[in-house]
Amino acid sequence: MASASESAYFAQARQVGRPVVKDLPKFDLDAYIANYRGRTRFDRLLLIGTTSPLLAPEALKYALAEAKQGRDVGRYDTAVSAIREIVPGDPSATPDLSWKEKINKQVKAESDRLETELKGYKNNLIKESIRMGYDDLGQHFHRTGDLISSVKAYGKMRDFCTTPSHVVIMNLRLISVSIDQGNWLAVQTNVQKLRSPGQQFAEAQRLTAKLSAAMGLALLASGNYKEAAQEFIDADPRMVQARLDDPADEEAFNEVMTPNDVAVYGGLCALASMDRTDLQKQVLDNSKFRSYLELEPHIRRAITFFVSSKYSSCLSILESYRSDYLLDMYLQQHLSELYFRIRSKAIQQYFIPFSCATLAALATAFDTKEQTIEQELIDMIKRGNLDARIDLVDRVVLATTVDSRRKVHEHALKMAKDYERTAHLRILRMEMLNAGLEVAEKGKAGGGSTTFGTVGEDHLYGSSSASQLFSENIGKSMRSGLRG
Repeated sequence: MASASESAYFAQARQVGRPVVKDLPKFDLDAYIANYRGRTRFDRLLLIGTTSPLLAPEALKYALAEAKQGRDVGRYDTAVSAIREIVPGDPSATPDLSWKEKINKQVKAESDRLETELKGYKNNLIKESIRMGYDDLGQHFHRTGDLISSVKAYGKMRDFCTTPSHVVIMNLRLISVSIDQGNWLAVQTNVQKLRSPGQQFAEAQRLTAKLSAAMGLALLASGNYKEAAQEFIDADPRMVQARLDDPADEEAFNEVMTPNDVAVYGGLCALASMDRTDLQKQVLDNSKFRSYLELEPHIRRAITFFVSSKYSSCLSILESYRSDYLLDMYLQQHLSELYFRIRSKAIQQYFIPFSCATLAALATAFDTKEQTIEQELIDMIKRGNLDARIDLVDRVVLATTVDSRRKVHEHALKMAKDYERTAHLRILRMEMLNAGLEVAEKGKAGGGSTTFGTVGEDHLYGSSSASQLFSENIGKSMRSGLRG
């Protein structure tokens, strides 16, 4: 434990700007990782081990054990390398070369067998067998960490899918691999294919919770927080009742995320992108999302406090869980931006009733230091999130004043000028018609009456003396008529 906390690895990580979590999270590592299955277990353990000095030895030991249970030698090498850097004295820092050689032989033998079987299926021209051969090959590549080959194998399944259920299976496989790759555009594309209005897949209707969670995760990773929040809060609650320990349960999605993650991701994205009215209507009053919020009551309390304008209480709850969220593989890169947006919205709402406020009062209201709140206000003003100025001499924040009376006067004068101009043009046209003059479009002048060609607004306000004299006479008659 001491060696991990004093490791040069974390000192270097701080220097290059990588997050290092000094405090213990609120979750228990064993209970936390037991909620997941599949490849995400290793990814989450490795992230915790390389981010938290206090949990590093235990997390990396679990990650190494997880890698040895699978057939991805690359992951085993990654875990050994991390242990060597962070806990150099640990016996696990020495790679097991015999195990690696044995697994490599088994992987090559399995690959050769599956490819040979697939060739046989192609020779027999049986579509279903070919589809299953590509499916087996794609799953094999996925388990062994060859994600590019896995995507290629699943992509070749498309021509041999004969039923809607086959198409659903293929797209779900591609979604899973794309998430592991971090290819969020491919995730969105495959989800949209299953949601396509022209192709209603009955099998996909049972997987709406998975599709919403996958799309929300892709949008979160892309920085589209409002759209991500909408996907998460619209997720079907059937995922909550899923049996996480049963791989056959189609409702479970814990190879990627759990229902608790849906509540956290959806709640934070909603807080960062929605106003108080939308938070009340779309989140707190949402019967679907309420099932998820019950799993993470602190997120529900934070949203309730924000809606009730108790911003300090909301922010203190979120701050108490910062360590937990920094150890989440999907939230870590976005947590600073999400928290900044939530705090910015809170400061905006707090500042609305005031024309000025002292930095000390703002720091007290948001339970922080003056220097911190000052820097936050500067960032908000630069981004255009706050229309205010900071007086560093008197240490006050001044709202940008708007002269509403002047704006109303300017608007009224503009409307009066527009009305006068329009009335002038209409009376001018009426007088021309009464005088027997024809106002014809260009190229359509006919006989029977005197034609002056095209007469538009530019001609009516032209510089010729005749036009000016005619306009003045009409203007005089209009003004005399208005005075009468």
